[in-house]
Amino acid sequence: MKKWLDKHIKIVFALPTLIFLMVMVIAPLLYNFGMSFTNWTMSAKKAPDFIALANYIEVFKEPRFAAAVGRTVVYSFIAIALEGILGVALAILINRKFRGRRIVQALMLLPVVATPVALGMAWKLILEPSIGVANVMLTGMGFAARKFIATTSFESMLCLILIDVWEWTPLVMLMVYAGLVTIPQDPYESALIDGASRWQTLTKITLPLASSSILIAVLMRLIDLVKNFDIIYATTQGGPNFATENINIYGYLNMFSYYEFGKASAISVLFFIVVMAIGCGFLYIKSKVEVDY
Repeated sequence: MKKWLDKHIKIVFALPTLIFLMVMVIAPLLYNFGMSFTNWTMSAKKAPDFIALANYIEVFKEPRFAAAVGRTVVYSFIAIALEGILGVALAILINRKFRGRRIVQALMLLPVVATPVALGMAWKLILEPSIGVANVMLTGMGFAARKFIATTSFESMLCLILIDVWEWTPLVMLMVYAGLVTIPQDPYESALIDGASRWQTLTKITLPLASSSILIAVLMRLIDLVKNFDIIYATTQGGPNFATENINIYGYLNMFSYYEFGKASAISVLFFIVVMAIGCGFLYIKSKVEVDY
């Protein structure tokens, strides 16, 4: 027995993780994939029938699905652009030594540690058109009241983007900052001797050497943005009139409001493919821009 354990020790230690992945990840994915080829609803009187690709064809034909995909893309890329730029700038800022730096770091991380649903509810009260704090402040300063998240225009989506940027930019900052503190001081000392300016030091040393951390932070946030649910559902539930509905909200409503489980499963399969494609694409990019110290 001891010889067998010594020979297969790697498998023994990996077995609990493999079992967990099989039960909690792979099995549900396979079940969901199979369900996407059926017309299963909540009806207990009729067993689900195999309908092949009918759910996928129906999803692609729906204008609402195309609109949800478009909103997801717009939401994700505007938010990741803002979070990436602000996160890197803040990381560079807190990487400098100044009085009260630890306090500033702690205060910046407060939005990240809060529950997204609770934050969504709080922002819903702040941006409420009638009695919300935001409009009270605007009218008090002599400006016209805004509808914020209660309009079908892009203003509702923009509000959600800004909420996401406010909440998750500190996470990008923290991840980039973790990469900055690992950069050795030798390149900076050489640049100082050569008379390099701050801009040259930033663009030729700091950003290239921190590129791996920046890409990982962008990848994690982009995947999280694409599958964003809690903030949107807590504030607008995809409304008004589906103006802020993304792929996740669209799939959720099909599953738990319309009880079209087969169709919702097809949506989740398509969503899984998109997320995997984004992840693989960023990992490929990361492998091409690795910088050795």
